[in-house]
Amino acid sequence: MTPTISVIMAAYNGSALVGETIATLRDQTRADWELIVVDDCSTDDTLDVLRAIRDPRIRVIAAEQNQGPVHTRNRAFAEAQGRYIAALDQDDLCTPDRFARQVAYLDANPETVLVASAALLMENGVPARWPGERTLSPTMIDWLLLTQNPLVWSTALFRADAARQLAPFTRPERRYAEDFDLYQRIRAFGTIARIDEPLLAYRCHAGGASQKYRTMMQASAAAVLAERYLPIFGGVAPDKAALVACYLMGRDPVPDLQTLSRLSQILGRLYAHFVAQTALTPRARIEIDGEYARLWWLLARPALRQGHVGLRDALAVRPEVVRLDPRDPDLIVSPLIGSARALARSFGGLE
Repeated sequence: MTPTISVIMAAYNGSALVGETIATLRDQTRADWELIVVDDCSTDDTLDVLRAIRDPRIRVIAAEQNQGPVHTRNRAFAEAQGRYIAALDQDDLCTPDRFARQVAYLDANPETVLVASAALLMENGVPARWPGERTLSPTMIDWLLLTQNPLVWSTALFRADAARQLAPFTRPERRYAEDFDLYQRIRAFGTIARIDEPLLAYRCHAGGASQKYRTMMQASAAAVLAERYLPIFGGVAPDKAALVACYLMGRDPVPDLQTLSRLSQILGRLYAHFVAQTALTPRARIEIDGEYARLWWLLARPALRQGHVGLRDALAVRPEVVRLDPRDPDLIVSPLIGSARALARSFGGLE
């Protein structure tokens, strides 16, 4: 019988965790899944651990040579037989109802090509809410995809027929941002949605690629955004994308007023383009405006607190949608912290 869901997994030196991850698949309330896991020439006993799991729904493939997670995941995808494709990394944990909830969503919403979910962040075995977690509508996801990656890869379930139209499935040249790139490309085949309840625990650990390869991730993300920005910014799209990848995605502190002004202009152009291209309900417009303001403060707050930009100068380049509330502590606390740090630097670099 052809499975409804094909889970694709790239495995490499994951013997300590992959068994627990697969156990959460075997605990699913929906049993009509297959797992295609490709071991990318692990140097530990990952392959032995995988082969020791006795379940006919699990297919283990041993790669002939190490090629990295993008090629490995593409190979797993090429073997998938299911109507839906589930993403899952070797160290993340699914809730028992993950597949049931996501399949029900896609079955009920034929216009949706991919549904993700919220996730818990697990550090040292302790699950916690993701920082800044909030409700994400399909419209909000579209807006966020212009400046950041709002989804956790291991929560994604998407239609196989749409994914097979991507060539390739994930692009090796976008390594470290290949999931972000896939969302941009698969959006052409339908909307992207998210279930705002955690259906996954995402393990965060010191050996994770997101910490070790931060610079390369930013470069790949900038390349993804440059393609997206080309119709909006033309030939200067790569420069705009690099700024967004560094300061919005990478969260590097904005170093000066000129950079804050440039980023404010980029956000304004993206916002104008999005509003012109999207049929927004009044409520959706309010939500997008609020998120636009939040993104701007994400840029301005560190610049103020580092003393790189003064409050008056920052407010002079703020977008119109950023409303001022006298009760907002940022209007008092952030400039005070920044002034103290700037003063400390003037006395020999102490902070």
